[in-house]
Amino acid sequence: MQLSRALLAAALMTLPLALPAEARNITASTSEDTDMARAQHTEWTRLLEKYVHASDDGVNRVDYGALKSNPADMAALDAYIAGFAGMDLSGSDNAAFAAWANLYNAVTVRYIAQKYPIGSIRDGHIFGGPWKRIIVTAGGRDVSLDDIEHRILRPTFNDPRVHYAINCAAFSCPNLMHKAWEPATLDRDIDAAARAYVNNPRGVTVTDRGLVVSSIYDWFLADFGGSKQSVIDHLLKYADTGLASQIRAKPKIRSHDYDWSLNDTQ
Repeated sequence: MQLSRALLAAALMTLPLALPAEARNITASTSEDTDMARAQHTEWTRLLEKYVHASDDGVNRVDYGALKSNPADMAALDAYIAGFAGMDLSGSDNAAFAAWANLYNAVTVRYIAQKYPIGSIRDGHIFGGPWKRIIVTAGGRDVSLDDIEHRILRPTFNDPRVHYAINCAAFSCPNLMHKAWEPATLDRDIDAAARAYVNNPRGVTVTDRGLVVSSIYDWFLADFGGSKQSVIDHLLKYADTGLASQIRAKPKIRSHDYDWSLNDTQ
């Protein structure tokens, strides 16, 4: 694994979080809020539909090169991100979750497109990555990608599915989807994202010696219940029937793995 788990674990220990697995704190949005959110994220959906491509291995890949070479679409992405600057993002409902997750993903895609060609989002960083340095104005304040994930999404929503909603442009990250997150379909879509990841070898691979699971379940163990058994319970919740049977037959996590190479179509 390319990233030092010890270094990452030390960094994560500084975060004032201890999130229970499967906790829910997302409340329903009004129909008016939902309609507004759908209109707001329409342009992001258009860009995702155009540049995110499904692959036979189950990994959605992004054509960063094509996006970079299209000035109109880069400008549209800039405009979409700028729209968050004065938006009220103080809520804890589906609309707020969708907005923060969409913003995180859009800013990440823009960062990669601007830097492209690169081999990994971590290129140029000896330790860690650029997440604390990538700053955007949202909700009337400047926040980093690190803030969005660790100071906003995780503690506000207490939902381990946050990790399936945001994409770090890495091969082993849960997929960037083909459409924006929207309040009306958030639970259904985020569950589908969780199933897609868990049932892909990036999420869990069953070997003769036990389970090799994504390092996400190690780095953010507290979010998934705080123990290896709670991680297994989480995997079983989303595993298809065949995979669930294999997990139950080898119910021990033996190791973790993560590939930081770019989720690029090239």
